[in-house]
Amino acid sequence: IAAEKRQIEAANRIGAEVIELHTGAYCDAFAEGHWEEAQKELQKLEEMAQFGHDLGLEIHAGHGLTYDTVAPIAAFPQVQELNIGHFLIGEAIFLGLGPSIHKMRQLMDDARSA
Repeated sequence: IAAEKRQIEAANRIGAEVIELHTGAYCDAFAEGHWEEAQKELQKLEEMAQFGHDLGLEIHAGHGLTYDTVAPIAAFPQVQELNIGHFLIGEAIFLGLGPSIHKMRQLMDDARSA
């Protein structure tokens, strides 16, 4: 779902236990070099991850995440799962699946410990 209060509230109202915040707008802005817009989207994702967590929802995030964009999202303590399959499969063509996953996992772990 979009990182919007009304969507998170609606998910909570219908009894969802888990939501996935759509990170595509942040990733697109980053990829296009729109740094200010990317920062605004990242801040919105962080605020809405906290909002959803405060409602008792389990928070997941994903869509468009890459090696370059994953760390800030992985650093959110509320996020329990990141969905990055499409990118990893694409990278696996060049690096192999194991090394691609290992590199992504290292970036995620580093972000959590920073």
